[in-house]
Amino acid sequence: MSGTGTDNVEKPPVHALDTARALRDLDARGNGLSADEAAQRRERYGENRLPEPASRGPLSRFAAQFNDTLVYVLLVAGAVTALLEKWVDTGAILGIVVINAIIGVFQEGRAEHALAAIRNMLTPTATVRRDGRRTTIDAASLVPGDIVILGPGDKVPADLRLTRVRELRIDESPLTGESEPVDKITDPVAPDAALGDRRNLAFSGSLVSSGDGEGVVCATGSRTELGAMTTMLAGVEHVATPLTRQMRRFGKRLTVAIIGIAAAVFLMATVVRAWPWTDAFLAAVGLAVAAIPQGLPAIMTITLAVGIQAMARRNAVVRRMHAAETLGSVNTICSDKTGTLTRNEMTAVTLAPDGDTLNVTGTGYAPEGEFRSGEKTVAPLDDERLTDLLRACLLCNDASIEADTTGQWQLQGDPTEGALITVARKAGLDPDAEAARQPRIDAVPFASEHRYMATLHGGENDRTRVYVKGAPEQILGMCDRRVTARGVERLDREVWHERAEAIAAEGQRVLALARTTLPADQEHLDHDDVAGDLELLGLVGLIDPPREDALTAVAECQQAGIRVKMITGDHATTAAAVAKRMGIHNDDVAVLTGNDLDAMDDQRLATEVVRVDVFARVSPQHKLRLVKALQAQGQVVAMTGDGVNDAAALKRADVGVAMGRKGTEVAREAADIVLTDDNFTSIAAAVRYGRTAYDNIKRSVLFLLPTNGGEALAIIAAVIAGMQLPVTPVQILWVNMVTAATLGLSLAFEPAAREVMRRPPRPPGESMIEAALVGRIALVALTMLVGTFGLYGLLRHAGVELEVARTAAVNTLVLFEAFYLFNARLLNRPLRHWRDLGGNVAVWYSVGIVVLLQLAFTYIPPMQLLFGSAALPPLYWLVLIPLTFLVVPIVELEKYFIEKRRRRPGTGLPAGA
Repeated sequence: MSGTGTDNVEKPPVHALDTARALRDLDARGNGLSADEAAQRRERYGENRLPEPASRGPLSRFAAQFNDTLVYVLLVAGAVTALLEKWVDTGAILGIVVINAIIGVFQEGRAEHALAAIRNMLTPTATVRRDGRRTTIDAASLVPGDIVILGPGDKVPADLRLTRVRELRIDESPLTGESEPVDKITDPVAPDAALGDRRNLAFSGSLVSSGDGEGVVCATGSRTELGAMTTMLAGVEHVATPLTRQMRRFGKRLTVAIIGIAAAVFLMATVVRAWPWTDAFLAAVGLAVAAIPQGLPAIMTITLAVGIQAMARRNAVVRRMHAAETLGSVNTICSDKTGTLTRNEMTAVTLAPDGDTLNVTGTGYAPEGEFRSGEKTVAPLDDERLTDLLRACLLCNDASIEADTTGQWQLQGDPTEGALITVARKAGLDPDAEAARQPRIDAVPFASEHRYMATLHGGENDRTRVYVKGAPEQILGMCDRRVTARGVERLDREVWHERAEAIAAEGQRVLALARTTLPADQEHLDHDDVAGDLELLGLVGLIDPPREDALTAVAECQQAGIRVKMITGDHATTAAAVAKRMGIHNDDVAVLTGNDLDAMDDQRLATEVVRVDVFARVSPQHKLRLVKALQAQGQVVAMTGDGVNDAAALKRADVGVAMGRKGTEVAREAADIVLTDDNFTSIAAAVRYGRTAYDNIKRSVLFLLPTNGGEALAIIAAVIAGMQLPVTPVQILWVNMVTAATLGLSLAFEPAAREVMRRPPRPPGESMIEAALVGRIALVALTMLVGTFGLYGLLRHAGVELEVARTAAVNTLVLFEAFYLFNARLLNRPLRHWRDLGGNVAVWYSVGIVVLLQLAFTYIPPMQLLFGSAALPPLYWLVLIPLTFLVVPIVELEKYFIEKRRRRPGTGLPAGA
C-alpha cells in the first residue's frame, strides 16, 4: 500500500493488520469522525485530490521545439533564401519549421492529458459516517480514518481497508489487470502480497460490481495506489525514437560538413582564385543551399502521414507521428493479456460430468458451439447427467444475456455466470422455459467466506430442488454422492479433486455444481440447508479465451523477428496456460511473478527479462521496470495495454499501444497508437506499415543526398576550375524545390516490399545509410557532377551564352534525378523486369509534372526573368536525355555487383528490398 494514514513507517502495511488493529492505527471510530476531526486531518493530509502537474506554458513549449540541429539547418536555409530575397522559399522553409514545432507542442501536451484522465477517475462524492450519521460528501473531503460505505455501482473514492463485506466484489481490472471482479475479505493478508492479492483493500478508482461493504480510509490523494501511478506516470519520459536519433546524428554531421566545406570554398575562391569576396560569398551560399536537403523534413512528414493513414484504415490510430516509423523497428512487444491477447469474455470450454470429459467449442457469449468427446460430437440433451449439469449452470445464476439490435450478445452481470448461461444455451436449453419449469423461490448469494451460491426452485414432483455452484474444494466437501448414468452413487472426493486439478492445470477456472432436494413446502433457503448431503453434478472449466486472430498475429510477429512477451496482473498458472496456447513461451513456459521481480537486482533482471517471456501478478511498477530493463538491453519496445496500470509503461515504451474499445482513457492518452478494434492483429499490420514507412524515408534520403551532393560538387568544381558557377543559388533552390516536392515525394507512396515481414527488425543503432549505400550516393553524385559540369564546360568552351549553358545544366540535373528515381525505388534489388517500373503510379505522375515545370522554367518569359534561364534549342534535348539516362545502367550495374557480393556467405550485407 502506498500510504497507511500514519507517519510511523515502521508499522506493518495496513493490509497485513487485522481489522481491529487497522482501525486503531488509523484512529478511526465505528460511528465515524466528527466534522472537527475531519477538518484537522484535512489540514494534515490535504484534500483527496491528485496533484496538478507542473507544466510549461505554451510559448515556452513552442520555443523548446526549435532546439534541434536539423531545425538549425532549416533556419540557416531560410536565412540564406531571405538574403537572396526569395521570400516564397523563405516562407515555405519557415512554415515547415513552425508546423513541426506545433506538432511537438501537441505531443508534449499528451502527458498532461494522461494525468488529467487519471484525475477524472476519482469519484466526485462518497457515502461516509460523520458525527454518527450516514451522509454523502464531496470525495475530496475524505481523510484517513473516515468510514466509507460501498454499494453496487459505486466507484471507490479512496484506498480503503475493508472492515465489513457482504458478497462484495470489485472490478479492479484497470488497476491490477485482474480479468474478473475480486471477491473481497476482511482478514489480513501477507505483508508482501502482490497488489492484486490484497483482497482486504478497495482501491481508489475501482468499481463495485456487486455486494456491499464498509472500509476505513487508509490513503487519500497522491498516497493512494492511483496516486502512485500518477506520480510514476508524471516522472516517465518518452525515449527518443530510432528515427529521431538517426536524424539528429545526421543533422549534426551535415551541419558540420556544410559549414566546413562552405568555408573551404570561400577561402579557395578568395585566396587561390582571388575572387571578390562578394562572389566568393555567393559561391559559399550556393554551396550551402545545394547541400542542405530542404525538402527532407517535409518528405519525412508526408511519408509518415501516408503510413499513418494506412494504419488508420487498418484500425490503428497514430497519436504521435514518429511512432509510425518506430513501430517498424520494434523488436520486442510486451503485451497485456486480458482484452489484448484474450477476448475478456469468460467461456466454458470443459464439462466434466461423472465418467466423461467434454470439450465445448465457440467463444464469447454467442450461443454457438459444439460438444465433443474426443473427436466425436455429442448431443448434450441426450445425456441426462449432462442435461442436469447444464440446467444447474442456467438456474443457479444471476446473470442474463440478450442479443442487441445489431445481433451482438450482451452480458448483464458477472462474466463467469454469463459463460454458464452461454454453455447451457449452446446445448439447447431455454432460460425462460427452464425458469418457468422450475421457478426460483429463494437464494443464498455468493459470499467469499462460503465460496458458493445456492438457489431454491419449486415445481418438481412435490419437492423443491436446490442447485449449488462454487469452488471445487468447497462443493466437494459438501457432497457425499455423485450423479451417474446408473443413478446416484457414492462420491470419491480424492478422484474428483484430481479431476479439478487437472482442469485447473490447463489454466481454466474450475467450478463444481451440485444439487439436492428439500420438502415441497420449503420457502426459504439458508446455509444449513446445503451444509451437506449434496449430489455432485460435475465440474465446469472456464477460460478467458485467446483471440483467434491474435494467434496468427503473434506468429507473424515472431516470423518478423519480433519477440512477444506477456505481462499481466493475472495469476501465474493462467498466464502460463494462455501463453502456451498463444505460442508465447520458452520450451518450459517459464513464468516470473511480481514477487520474483522484487527479489532481483537490476543486473539479474537484465538477464531474466531476455530469457523469460511471461510475467504474471505484476504491478504498474513492475511493468515500468520491465520496459526499462528491455530498453537497457538495446531493445526497441512496444507495450500494449488497456488499464490505468499500463499507463506508465505505455508512456515509457518506444511505442505505447492502447486498446480503443475496452481501454481506459488514461491508457489511450498515454499511448502513441490506439487500436480501434482492440485487436492484436492490427499491431502486426501496423508493424508492416511502419517498416514500409521507414523504407520509404530511406528511399527518399537515398534519392535526395546524391542530388544535393551533385549540385555541391558542381559548385566546388567551378571554383577549382576558376569558372563561373554552372547554377546560381536561386536556380539551385528551384531544383531542390521542384524535385523534392514531386520526385522525392512520390517515394512516400511506395508499397511494402514482399519480404518486409520476413526480415528481422533493424538494429536500433543501425545507420539509415549503410556502407553499401554510401558508395551508391557517391557514385550517383559523381555521375551527376561529370554529366552536368562536363556539359556546362563544353557549352561555355563552345561560346554558348552563360544563361543558356546554365539552363542546360539545370535541366541536366533535373533529368538525372528523374531517371535516378527509378533506381531509388528499389533500395538494393536490381531492376529485372518492366513490371519493376510499375507499382507506384505516383512516380509517373511526378515525372510528368517535373517535365512540365522544366519546360516552363526553360521557355516561359516570366520564369526566365525570375530564374535567369533561357530557351534551349530542340537539338539540346537529343543530347540531354541520352546523357542523363546513363545514370540508370550505372546504378543497376552497381546493384548487380552488390547483390552478387551479398550472396556470398559471411559478407553481412543487408537483404534487398
